[in-house]
Amino acid sequence: MSKEQKAAEVLKRAYELQPVLKERVSIGDNLRRIPDETIRDFHDAGFFRLLQPAFFGGFEASPQALFDVQIAIAEACASSAWVLGVTAVHNWQLALFPKDAQVDVWGANPNTLIASSYAPTGTVERVEDGYRLRGRWSFSSGCDHCEWVFLGGFAPPEKEGVPPDMRTFLVPKKDYVVDDNWRVSGLRATGSKDIVVGDAFVPEYRTHRLIHGFFRNSPGNEINGSPLYRLPFGQIFVRSVSTSAIGIAQSALNIFRELAAARVAAGDGSKVAEDAAVQTVCARASMLVDEVKLVLHRNMAELMACASAGSELSMETRVRFRHDSSMAVVKCVEAVDLLFTASGGRAIFLSHPLQRCFQDIHAARAHFANNPDKPSRNLGGVLLGAKTADYFI
Repeated sequence: MSKEQKAAEVLKRAYELQPVLKERVSIGDNLRRIPDETIRDFHDAGFFRLLQPAFFGGFEASPQALFDVQIAIAEACASSAWVLGVTAVHNWQLALFPKDAQVDVWGANPNTLIASSYAPTGTVERVEDGYRLRGRWSFSSGCDHCEWVFLGGFAPPEKEGVPPDMRTFLVPKKDYVVDDNWRVSGLRATGSKDIVVGDAFVPEYRTHRLIHGFFRNSPGNEINGSPLYRLPFGQIFVRSVSTSAIGIAQSALNIFRELAAARVAAGDGSKVAEDAAVQTVCARASMLVDEVKLVLHRNMAELMACASAGSELSMETRVRFRHDSSMAVVKCVEAVDLLFTASGGRAIFLSHPLQRCFQDIHAARAHFANNPDKPSRNLGGVLLGAKTADYFI
């Protein structure tokens, strides 16, 4: 079976899982994490293997295959899609680490999952043969289901006068504690809790340098030669936290169409579906969802084409794609807000199906990578001749 056929089969399974995922939404809310049954279903369906290297039994599919699955899952349960997106992308990043790090995680069990918290909020000390980590890292989605975690931090320079080196540090569960502090209004089942490290040693080989991800030349390329692993790290990670918004907006549109088609205005008994304002809202929301799907599909196709050809990506292209990823969420928020506002007073009840979409989409927008301000300024500057101010691209 080809990669394309595998991807199509996995996407089919995603749509088949939608009914049961909808039934588990309230269970996840109460647990404040994804139910164990859902993680097992994702393993069985092959979702986590999409971007995993073939060396460890993965499919090495295009990231678009994962993102299409993520959209389908988000239509049923946004929290499940969010956790799927970030953890499955971690399988891609681990493939960039040295082989020994990959064996540490997957050698005994290739189904082992990795959580993350990339913001460099802890402290890193350089010691012999590695580093010592201490501190607290927040928003580690899906951490309850993971045996390892990626933590962001600045490695102190070996020589004076050299700037710190941004890295991802791979830490086993025995070296950290999960602080169960996830009590939120949206994406409630993602279990994005804090990771607390008292004092953990991380050997050099369990680190990945951001600069290697930027230049698409990582240690893991020695055993994982697929073009998939020559994609820029910044381009793939941001898509893992923006893509769920598309499925949320699509779900809101589906709900709105179904409810509006049968709704009668309380004031005059007219059919809401015949109201020009409602029709306009429905059309705009549909256009916004379609637009972001098309733009992000186009961008990923171009990224994969460049990686396959071994060609360079221009800085302007990288900056534009980073901007497109953040703006996709902004446009999805606009679509959901339009639909929510056009749904009348009943939409404010917690029992209304659009309420969940409203809360989840705004929680997704709150992620740092989904804030368009810096990417917009950076793109505008680059288009006007300035150098990029963002290297997470």
